[in-house]
Amino acid sequence: MTDIDLSLLTPVLEKYGPQGRTALLPALHAAQDIYGYIPEPVAASIGMALNVPLADVSGVIDFYAMFYRAPVGETHIHVCNDPACAFAGADSVFKRMTQTSTINGGTGEMRVTVELAPCLGLCEHAPAVLVQEKPAGRTQVQSWKDLVRGSIPHQRSIVGGDIRLLTRNCGKNRTTSLEEYEDSGGYAGLRKALSLSPAEVIAEVKASGLVGRGGAAFPTGVKWEATASAPGDPHYVVCNADEAEPGTFKDRVMMEDDPHRVLEGLIIAGYAVGARKGYIYVRGEYIQAYHTLEEAQEEAEAAGYLGENILGTDYSFEIEIRRGAGAYICGEETALFESIEGKRGFPRVKPPFPTTHGLFGQPTAINNVETLANVPLIMTIGAEAYRQMGTEKSPGPKLFCLSGDVVRPGLYEVPFGVTFRHLLFDLAGGLRPGREFRGALFGGAAGAFATPDHLDVVLSFENLRAAGLPLGSGVITVFDDTRDLYDILLRLSRFFAEESCGKCYPCQIGTQRQHEILVRMAGGDIRPEDYQRLTDIGRTMTDSSLCGLGQTAASAVLSAMKYWPQYFTTRQA
Repeated sequence: MTDIDLSLLTPVLEKYGPQGRTALLPALHAAQDIYGYIPEPVAASIGMALNVPLADVSGVIDFYAMFYRAPVGETHIHVCNDPACAFAGADSVFKRMTQTSTINGGTGEMRVTVELAPCLGLCEHAPAVLVQEKPAGRTQVQSWKDLVRGSIPHQRSIVGGDIRLLTRNCGKNRTTSLEEYEDSGGYAGLRKALSLSPAEVIAEVKASGLVGRGGAAFPTGVKWEATASAPGDPHYVVCNADEAEPGTFKDRVMMEDDPHRVLEGLIIAGYAVGARKGYIYVRGEYIQAYHTLEEAQEEAEAAGYLGENILGTDYSFEIEIRRGAGAYICGEETALFESIEGKRGFPRVKPPFPTTHGLFGQPTAINNVETLANVPLIMTIGAEAYRQMGTEKSPGPKLFCLSGDVVRPGLYEVPFGVTFRHLLFDLAGGLRPGREFRGALFGGAAGAFATPDHLDVVLSFENLRAAGLPLGSGVITVFDDTRDLYDILLRLSRFFAEESCGKCYPCQIGTQRQHEILVRMAGGDIRPEDYQRLTDIGRTMTDSSLCGLGQTAASAVLSAMKYWPQYFTTRQA
């Protein structure tokens, strides 16, 4: 083994050692930034400094896809292979790159390592890659050698819609500064909140009808009320920014383009539930968003919006920004808590629920980025005005991520109540000339398919539920009549088979068997019992899995079986 200069690690150990185990992921990230990977002597040194057994440190390294035990190429490229990027030619991009480079080692003139990766959250720029953790889209990947050698321009967010309330500061090809945010009404919601009691803030959020925008659709005010009233101290608030559902990128756009809106929403949430500290857990692949939030945090602290005695009140609040390391399961709230605590991201058994036993075992309110982005708006215009948008049961604005076979993929903000047809054709420009709409995947990999019969469905919680479609986090991946259903399902099933944490057997075994059967069927070997086998596997995972990953891992497959049963009984040309 090459000698490792452990003296380079000293500043990392001095910074994170006093924090103990909870600083394990930040310390591993810092170490990998220094060495390019995490050799065993480095892992051992980190474990000793943080008082974590080496076996536990090794377990954490192996759990997260973005940590490496062995050296990788000096230039490290991740090529996205989710459906949206696949539609745009990601497979050919990967093939072209690997013709002159070696996977998992990096040899040759440029010493490049190229890896396939699940969704990178850059779906509007498909096909997308990360080069040294810097995002690049379709305009750059065509000349990837130049991309490796040179600088990578910022990927401009593609933003549109009928309204621009949450996204008014997005899509400008730059990050909104604190001054710009204040000029557009920023932090007025916080000022209003601090003039009220915490109970009054919660009452306003409850009256607005805001529900979670991450997929669960749980009433936000009810969650905050339960957290605020829970015994125990301290209380915490957490922003779930581990946006990893294939096809979604709205949270990335919000964090990169308008980070102060996210901070403001989290501060208000902290005040409402009686928390003095909050965490933002950013997806590991979102390194640009991570740094943007750090810069915004410094601005907010300097302006008195964060820290001691915020805006001259007796309320004090601090935020710690954490970066994940490539684990889809950490989007599940309790797995995310485990990750912040310096552990592998295994989901916890519920109950108890986070409102009473969350981060560090304390009462915790956790919301995703879009949910928190709604809070300053509610506090500024009031619950009554907020409810004037959308429908009675689904009030407010909603962000939709449209990708795949559409003319203008991007992030679209609309009031609840518009139709899918309006979103697809009027806003996103419809499909390419000469192509016909075949279907769309609602809700990402954990979602369900829509058919041409669903074009006029109203986009609201209640109407989509009645149509058998999940709203999820607002993900819609469109595919035209040229796409192979087997190809789509194989990518989705492989994703779940690879991302299952393995803690519970229904998910661990079910995702593998589901993928194996679909691989065989796609190859032309379709057996009479396959339809029932897939049904049984899907229902078992749905009913018996510990968390949402396993509970929804068969959703898309079962949906496809409903609408296109012929693919599961007879091999299609």
